[in-house]
Amino acid sequence: MAARTTEPEGTHDTPVPQRLLAVATRLFAERGYDRTSVQEIVEAAGVTKGALYHYFGSKDDLLHEVYARMLRLQQQRLDAVADSDAPVAERLRAAAADVVVTTIENLDDAAIFFRSMHQLSPEKHKQVRAERRRYHERFRALVEEGQRSGVFSTATPADLVVDYHFGSVHHLSTWYRADGPLSPQQVADHLADLLLRALRP
Repeated sequence: MAARTTEPEGTHDTPVPQRLLAVATRLFAERGYDRTSVQEIVEAAGVTKGALYHYFGSKDDLLHEVYARMLRLQQQRLDAVADSDAPVAERLRAAAADVVVTTIENLDDAAIFFRSMHQLSPEKHKQVRAERRRYHERFRALVEEGQRSGVFSTATPADLVVDYHFGSVHHLSTWYRADGPLSPQQVADHLADLLLRALRP
């Protein structure tokens, strides 16, 4: 019975990789990536170090996956929106709102990552930058499509438009509170509307 006391409540049926990620996310958020040891992660997850290294080669891999899973979700949703037949303004607004909602819904992941990204190995750091670049390029393509067709103003370069919106997204973890006055969707609507107003011809 003693071994189960360290296992997070309600996770005994959760597959080991997801359990390790959930525990690592909680510990990284509470203590910081650099102050959390592999031993603390495996004890809290109720698994062995061997199990961790079977699924994740290192603590570095865990940090990468914390962010990568959120980015994969966001990329899938952006691709679905961008590929739809809706007018470009509707697609950009939906994409701009979605990245806000999904970031807030995974706020610990986002906070951990932006606080600890510099601690990734050079190889992992390069990989994450490439993954983020692909997302930003797809988002930028929507802005450029609207600018080419005259729906959006060309006064501001598309790259700056993207940086403007994602600067707001990256700061969400510093101020958003679940018990605050605005729901995730309300925050998303405000920021998406700001973006569309800034692009108005």
